[in-house]
Amino acid sequence: MKHRIALLADVHGNVSALKAVVEDSLKEGVTDYWFLGDLIMPGPGANDLFEILETIKVGMYVKGNWEDCFLDVLNKRVDFDNATDIYVSRLVQYQCENLNEIYINLIKNLPLHATKQVNDLSISISHNLQNKNYGGDLWPTNNQENFDQLFEHDYDIAIYAHTHHQLLRYSSNDQLIINPGTIGQPFYKWDKLCSDLRAQYAILEIDERGIAEVRFKKISYDVENEIKNAISNKLPYFELYREVLDTGKTHTHDLDLLQKLNDRYNYKEEIINFFEKNFWENKL
Repeated sequence: MKHRIALLADVHGNVSALKAVVEDSLKEGVTDYWFLGDLIMPGPGANDLFEILETIKVGMYVKGNWEDCFLDVLNKRVDFDNATDIYVSRLVQYQCENLNEIYINLIKNLPLHATKQVNDLSISISHNLQNKNYGGDLWPTNNQENFDQLFEHDYDIAIYAHTHHQLLRYSSNDQLIINPGTIGQPFYKWDKLCSDLRAQYAILEIDERGIAEVRFKKISYDVENEIKNAISNKLPYFELYREVLDTGKTHTHDLDLLQKLNDRYNYKEEIINFFEKNFWENKL
């Protein structure tokens, strides 16, 4: 039997990009969808993101590091003196004010790692490493031994995301490694590539003989519509979201800039008030 599997990852709240990718995948005759984590934040998407995944009947969804950030804030693991923690917490507050409880519970129950058997091939699916969905272990230019960690068990294929870079390479034993790239936040360190910030995904085709095709795709989407979406939904840190859409540059760990924004908009006070109102207990 032939399987055409769309590999989707790292939407980061960008509804417009996700819609464009799904529309393209339908034209491609995709039969299965696997989502590799980081669906929400910092963009304005909330229930609509999950509803889109429901319409295409995603067969596998693993937990990304931003889903874990969401859960950390729900569990009140927040350093109120850290600008990045306030940034993430304010984005989580926005999500909780918009997300249906069904989807919050879905995030709570996501696996870190999954395996699929497609015809005769065993496939590992994770956001980063199978036991660690954060960090720079699998940056594309890292050493071979880092990637060999994906094959502590004898998988034929390992699929991961997280680095926001499309990639195809092999383990030391010649097992296949695929990264489909990012739907919502493309970026490049090399300046001349930064003008191409189209949404990214990949299609893996497996037939009765094995791997028939791995194809990386880049899909144009309406960036201005996404900006309007963020404005109409009163997205916190809108300036930063607009910048990432225009340039690919993020400021998640830029403590000085985040502190200035937190002070300007009183985000720290908003988060403290949010906790004090016992919102978590009432909502969740």
